[in-house]
Amino acid sequence: MTNHDEVVAVRPLTLAWVGRHLEVGERIVRADALHGGITAEMRRLTIGTRDGGTRVLVLRTFVDPFYVERAEDWLSREAGALTLLAGTSVPAPGLVAVDPTAAHCEYPSLLMTHVTGRTVLDDEGLEARVPLLARQLVAIHALRPAERPREYVALTTADAVVVPKGADVAAWAAAIDVIRKPAPPYEGRFLHRDFQPGNVLFDVPRPRLEGARITGVVDWAATSWGPADLDVAHCSTNLALLHGPAWGLRFPEAYEEADGVLAAAASERLYWRVRDGLACSEEVQSVAHAWREAGRTELTARVVEERLDAYVTALMDALG
Repeated sequence: MTNHDEVVAVRPLTLAWVGRHLEVGERIVRADALHGGITAEMRRLTIGTRDGGTRVLVLRTFVDPFYVERAEDWLSREAGALTLLAGTSVPAPGLVAVDPTAAHCEYPSLLMTHVTGRTVLDDEGLEARVPLLARQLVAIHALRPAERPREYVALTTADAVVVPKGADVAAWAAAIDVIRKPAPPYEGRFLHRDFQPGNVLFDVPRPRLEGARITGVVDWAATSWGPADLDVAHCSTNLALLHGPAWGLRFPEAYEEADGVLAAAASERLYWRVRDGLACSEEVQSVAHAWREAGRTELTARVVEERLDAYVTALMDALG
């Protein structure tokens, strides 16, 4: 039976657009909100098939005016990335349809296949998951697309950094000076650009936590071309804020243990890791909110700020 209340949650024009991309005889029977994202609304659509069964699609819709302005670029890049990834071993959703300019939907939207698994943000089992994350990122960086995505875009400037209240002022000043310098030379790689635990799906059989495996990598809207260090730095920052600074320092080691190659010079490694950490200073509120919504209720904005301060300070101590 159709769940009318849930389906109505999908806006009428978008509902009709999705319908045009279903198989003959199929229909949407349920729509459920997916939580934990920052930039877009995400809905899990249960599709009733002709044989009486069901399958699942995922609808991504940009509705916030800030993100709507950027949606055409992001959704076009994501569609391109999903098309590319369809022929690789990297587990990612399959592209069904995209409307980057809202020509058919109320808002810019992308429809894709559903990938099994779930995000895992808990501390439990992290020691086993970090090497899996590292190996997956090495596999992504090994891709050599015929057509490169656009060059990466820096996410902050020295003047835009927001120094947390009570932070180690000297360490932050030194870190900001690091990113005032020109970017180091690098060998380009295919980047996810937002590779972090919130965008990786796992199958985690209980109680055997050591049996975890990655089932999918999602959110390819920021796909870019740039240094492997940049993706590693982003995942490191997220691990530091989710689980503590030590895990942010551990991830680059795991990446190299998985045969990933990072910048040779300590000063170059510092540049990329500090750049990502400082960029996060502008997003503490939204990041903390998304993680609390996903179940990490103890991660208040203040807790995340304190961890960011400790991580930036640790980077300056280790590499500065």
